[in-house]
Amino acid sequence: MEFSGENVLLIGSVLLFFSIVASKTGYRFGVPALLLFLVLGMLFGSDGLGLQFHDAKEAQFIGMIALSVILFSGGMDTKYADIKPILIPGVVLSTAGVFLTALFTGVFIWFIFNQSFTNFYLPFLTCLLLAATMSSTDSASVFAILRSQKMNLKHNLRPMLELESGSNDPMAYMMTIVLIQVIGASGMGWGTILLSFLVQFTVGAGAGYLLGKLAIYMLKRLNIDNQSLYPILLLAFTLFTFSFTDRIHGNGYLAVYIAGMIVGNNKFPYRKETSTIMDGLSWLCQIIMFLSLGLLVNPHELLDISCVALLIGVFMILIGRPLSVFLCLLPFKSINRNSKLFVSWVGLRGAVPIIFATYPVVANIEGANIIFNIVFFITILSLIIQGTTIPYVAKKLNLSIPLEKTGNDFGVELPDEIDSNLKDLTVTKKMLEKAETLKDMNLPKGTLVMIIKRGDEYLIPNGSLKLEEGDKLLLISEN
Repeated sequence: MEFSGENVLLIGSVLLFFSIVASKTGYRFGVPALLLFLVLGMLFGSDGLGLQFHDAKEAQFIGMIALSVILFSGGMDTKYADIKPILIPGVVLSTAGVFLTALFTGVFIWFIFNQSFTNFYLPFLTCLLLAATMSSTDSASVFAILRSQKMNLKHNLRPMLELESGSNDPMAYMMTIVLIQVIGASGMGWGTILLSFLVQFTVGAGAGYLLGKLAIYMLKRLNIDNQSLYPILLLAFTLFTFSFTDRIHGNGYLAVYIAGMIVGNNKFPYRKETSTIMDGLSWLCQIIMFLSLGLLVNPHELLDISCVALLIGVFMILIGRPLSVFLCLLPFKSINRNSKLFVSWVGLRGAVPIIFATYPVVANIEGANIIFNIVFFITILSLIIQGTTIPYVAKKLNLSIPLEKTGNDFGVELPDEIDSNLKDLTVTKKMLEKAETLKDMNLPKGTLVMIIKRGDEYLIPNGSLKLEEGDKLLLISEN
């Protein structure tokens, strides 16, 4: 079946429905939801139910938009206070770490392809290109797994992993584009290559910072009466930031991540409601992106490259990624061995490498189909092996700690403009021995009880109300 205007909504809605059901099932059994989205796309694709989607350029376009939204949303959730202690090692991992992973893996791929037991051959630069496309950890996968598993980690590892995965895509993207240009005999010298890297980073970072500041200024000054328009405005800024930065030869992915951080660390009207909607948009983009990439691949072609891809994948997981991580974190004595091992293990591949693998296909690089299929196979391998074992590895390395409770059981939130704090309190038997009514409770000065939940019933508080064991009180207090 071909996609057309008549059936795209029907097919799209069915795929979205099954994706959400699959994510619920996957969460229960500890399977990454993003892997299930990918597999679902394959099941509905050409080798499954027969949906025909073979346009790598369209998939690349879908991925570009989706990744921009995902990175912006991830940037909004990245707090300055969290990343400040780990800023330098995070940046080193997202730049030098990506480069070293690509270098080590590229040399290994070239070695493998020169052995007699393989039926493939790729020149050295094409081997480096293959390694470059999958050299970064995937932000969508890392964000989704850490948050869906509600994991908290010692030694500021969680913000470091989120910072690395959110900011290392630009390095992999630039290496991919530069290698495609070099292989295409565009005559780029080393000076031009280094200048291109410098321009991409500086222009991307600068544009992201300035446009993020502009977004905050506009959000505060426009005074839009309809709060539903704020997330739409942010979505427009996200797409504008990416496209404008790319237009002036900067790195759009780096720009949207930095702009998201600027926006997320400032106050603006309806901030919490806007963040919730942006998070929902991010999930929608992830689903669409993984489904599209699953539809794009021809699963029967994966069998031909499975042995070679398995060797490359195992090398990346057990040698390439750990070696680059340990070398990059060598100067940072405060990061212990277990932390380095865990960072090495969370080298998840996901949709980003597959999207980057479409660039050689669109550019008609020799061996592009081999590159795409190997990257797709390794992504599935990474999500199965690493994605399903992250909580187990964290516990084994004694790095997992309980996640601090945020919010309250009533689901009530205050606007950022109100400088107060909401929390809930459960009445215990010991508390009732000292105070049976609200007026007898020794609440701190400036703290009030807003509402009481007793079973499924909500009670308006008053001083003479008799409390019962298990009652939940919603408290408001000054910060």
